[in-house]
Amino acid sequence: MVKTPAIMIQGTGSNVGKSLLVAGICRAFANRGLNVCPFKPQNMSNNGAVTDDGGEIGRAQALQAMACRIPSTVHMNPVLLKPESETGAQVMVQGQRLTSVKARDYAKLKPTLLTATLDSFAKCSQGTDIVIIEGAGSPAETNLRQGDIANMGFAEAADIPVILAGDIDRGGVIAQIVGTKTVIPSADASRIKGFIVNKFRGDPALFSDGFKTIETLTGWQGLGTVPWFEDCIKLPAEDALDIRSSGSGSFKIAVPQLSRMANFDDLDPLAAEPSIKICFVKPGQALPGDANLVLIPGSKSTIGDLNFFRQMGWDIDLKAHIRRGGKVLGICGGYQMLGHSISDPMGIEGPAGETSGLGYLDIKTVMAPQKQLTKVTAKHLSSGTTTQGYEIHIGHSSGPDMTRPLFSITGQPEGAQSADGLVSGTYLHGIFAADSFRKAWLADLGAANSDLNYSATVEETLDQLANHLEKNLDLDAILAIASQR
Repeated sequence: MVKTPAIMIQGTGSNVGKSLLVAGICRAFANRGLNVCPFKPQNMSNNGAVTDDGGEIGRAQALQAMACRIPSTVHMNPVLLKPESETGAQVMVQGQRLTSVKARDYAKLKPTLLTATLDSFAKCSQGTDIVIIEGAGSPAETNLRQGDIANMGFAEAADIPVILAGDIDRGGVIAQIVGTKTVIPSADASRIKGFIVNKFRGDPALFSDGFKTIETLTGWQGLGTVPWFEDCIKLPAEDALDIRSSGSGSFKIAVPQLSRMANFDDLDPLAAEPSIKICFVKPGQALPGDANLVLIPGSKSTIGDLNFFRQMGWDIDLKAHIRRGGKVLGICGGYQMLGHSISDPMGIEGPAGETSGLGYLDIKTVMAPQKQLTKVTAKHLSSGTTTQGYEIHIGHSSGPDMTRPLFSITGQPEGAQSADGLVSGTYLHGIFAADSFRKAWLADLGAANSDLNYSATVEETLDQLANHLEKNLDLDAILAIASQR
């Protein structure tokens, strides 16, 4: 049986740019007229996306599907780990919650997930000209090799050739790539067919000697040195390491950087607005007194992050902000925190019990095991504009302030507002990508508007990224390697 061409981009470490490389290669091959599909066997991220078939995958794979110009599916990321604490994570398999485990117990569970991973890969391969696969972390983490499904374990099981990407921006890229070959088993090293040097600042020709050194010491084919892609900030980010304050506008939105912050790409369309300054408030810093809006984002561990919010003293800062007449918006977990209480009778997020909320919305939330994963079209009641969004949460909220909803979804109210209109909340993610709603919402807050077409900006940036890689990578060689399966 002829196998579908496939290539796996692995990295010398986390955050070396694998996700963007895969997205750019996907769009470049799609622009050549190929049917392309992205795939990541195992991902760890609290930045999830709801797929077109009603499950959950990592945000990066949703962006990669967009790069391929195809609908997203749970099979593009069959295993998604969502950290809930320093030592444990929720395990999503083929888009649905399987269980929550401690890190030490996941090592036992991991080998049992290979079947589902290979099943999803087979589905992604059907009717496809090429599959572009993203690894996780690094294959040099040899302590994780046994039972691995994220890197070489998957590549071996599915018989996939590998390209290794290194990050020259963090320094030591020769050691990164050559060192990887040194520490991994020889069978794994033989699976690597080439390497990429990523994130170069300046003239790539200055690294030609270093590039040749890597080729000589590894015997792998050098596939290109990729200069820094400045416009990457215009694309939705998945990795928490990519979180940064942005913009220089006069309307300041303060965002407390929660310890388990989730779906922070909600802010990307706002950050792209010229009038907006997004200020991520790091732990230990105070919420700025000159903020026009405090936006409390989603969280993978609402009760844990509510306690963290108080530990940072942000509850005191928020009280002062509201006293000054400042506005507050809570999204998903942030919405739940703004209520009077959060009850977790089944101990889903930790020890069973009830926690007092911040008390600015007259609602109560009860956690439940059933996870809400839904794409919706919502009408913004104050402006009459519509937006598309998605729900991705556990828990159900109820209370008097929900009689003042923000949205209507097929005639049903969604969200809540305080009686004075200063504090509001919603379960809906992704709402700011809709230009008409975003403009109306900002106008209500007194922020200046622009003619930004956010979706067109993302599409244009993906094409620019593809052109960037066409210019700096040997994509013909990558296609040839993928066809050697």
